[in-house]
Amino acid sequence: MSLKFGTDGLRGPADELTDELVVALGRAAARVLGAERFVIGRDTRASGPRLAGALAAGIAAEGGRPERLGVVPTPTVAWVAAAEGCPGAVVSASHNPWADNGIKLFAAGGHKLADAVEAQLEAELAAVVDQARAEGGAAPTGPPAGSEEAAAHVAGWGASVLGSLAGRDLAGLSVVVDCANGAASTVGPDLLRRLGATVGVLHAEPDGRNINDGCGSTHPEALQAAVVAAGADAGLAFDGDADRVLAVDEAGALVDGDQLIAMLAIDRHERGVLVGDAVVVTVLSNLGFRLSMAERGIAVVDTPVGDRHVLEALEHRDLVLGGEQSGHIILRDLATTGDGVLAGIQVLDVLRRSGRPLSALVAEAMQRLPQVLRNVPVAERRSDVAEVLAEAVAAEEARLGHTGRVLIRPSGTEPLIRVMVEAPDQAVAEAVATRLEAAVLEVCGRP
Repeated sequence: MSLKFGTDGLRGPADELTDELVVALGRAAARVLGAERFVIGRDTRASGPRLAGALAAGIAAEGGRPERLGVVPTPTVAWVAAAEGCPGAVVSASHNPWADNGIKLFAAGGHKLADAVEAQLEAELAAVVDQARAEGGAAPTGPPAGSEEAAAHVAGWGASVLGSLAGRDLAGLSVVVDCANGAASTVGPDLLRRLGATVGVLHAEPDGRNINDGCGSTHPEALQAAVVAAGADAGLAFDGDADRVLAVDEAGALVDGDQLIAMLAIDRHERGVLVGDAVVVTVLSNLGFRLSMAERGIAVVDTPVGDRHVLEALEHRDLVLGGEQSGHIILRDLATTGDGVLAGIQVLDVLRRSGRPLSALVAEAMQRLPQVLRNVPVAERRSDVAEVLAEAVAAEEARLGHTGRVLIRPSGTEPLIRVMVEAPDQAVAEAVATRLEAAVLEVCGRP
C-alpha cells in the first residue's frame, strides 16, 4: 500500500483511495508538515466528505487539530495557509471526472510542497503503514466529530480577490460563467456581481457526480454558445476546484491560458508593473506566445510541465506572472498558487480598462501557430529519447526556422512518447510530426 505524488499531488480513482490509506496519509502529513492546525477543503465530488474525514482522522490521531472547511476553491485553502501560517489540503481531482479524486497539500505559507518535502512525506507514509500493520491495522478510519465550516475563510479569500483590483470594478461588463458544477459554483458568480458585472451562470448545481461533466474548462462548448446567445462581452470557464480558467471572447472563440497570460503580461509591461519584464511558462506553451513576448522585450522562462514548476521558477527568479496553456495562471504578487477566479477577474479588468472587444485584445496579444501533439505508444518509454533523436530534431527545426519548434519528451507515467511540433502551416506541422513519430518508434519500438 503506497501513494506517489505527481506534479499536482495525488490523483486517481476514488475507490482506490481507501479510508485506511488516507488516514495514514493524514498521519504522515501531520508529522511532516505540522498539525497544531491543519485546514482541509474539498470540491463537490461524492467521495469528498469521506476522504476529507479520513484525512482529518489521521491528522487528529497524531494530536493535530484538523479544521474542515467544506466545499471551497483550492486557492481558498492556499490563501488560508498563507494568511494564517498553517498547512492545508484540498480533496480534489481538479478537472478529472467525478469518479476520480485526489489530495493536494500546501505547506504553511500556502505553497505546494517541494520535491524534498514530498519525498519525506512518502517515506513517512510508508513508516505509518508499516506501523499500522505491525499493530494489526489499528489505525483510526472514521472522521472526527465536527462540522464543515467555510464561510469565514471564503470571505477572507474573496476580499483578497476583490482587493486585487485596487478599487476598480467591472461595472458595464456582461459575463457568462461556467462553474463546472464545482467549487466555484457559488463564490465565482458572487464575486463578479460584487464587482458590478452582469453575470449569467452555467453549470452551478453540483450533485456529487456532475462535476466537469461536459462543462467547465475541459468542455467549454456550452459556454461558447451561451456567450454568443447572450451578446455578452466575455465568458469564463473554471475547472472543478477553480484553480484554472479559460475564457471565451464575444464571438464565442476560446481563449486559452497562453493567450490570457500574454494579455496580462502585455498589460503589466505597458503599465510598468511586470516585475523583471519576464514571464514563466511551460515547454508546451505555443511558439506564437514566445514570438509575441520577444517583440515586446518580455523574456520567457521555460519550465517542465506542471504549475508547481512554474511557481518554483517564479520564486527563484523573483517574478510575478506565469502559468500553463491549460489555464493555470499564477499571479505571485496576489496569490501563492493558481487561482482561476482571481485570474479571470484580472483579465476582465484588462478588458474593461481597454474599452475594446476581447477578440481584439487577444489578436493583438499573440498569433497562435498551428500546434500538433502526438502521444506515441511505445514498447520502451526511454527517458533519453530526446537525446537519442537530437540530430533528427535539429534537422527538422532547421527546416522550420525561427517560426517552428519541436519538442520530444517521455510521458511521466504511461508508455508513451509525446511529440509536439509547431509551424506556420498546419500541413507542415503534421508532416514533421509524422516523420518524428516514425523516428520515435524506430528507437523505442512498437508496443
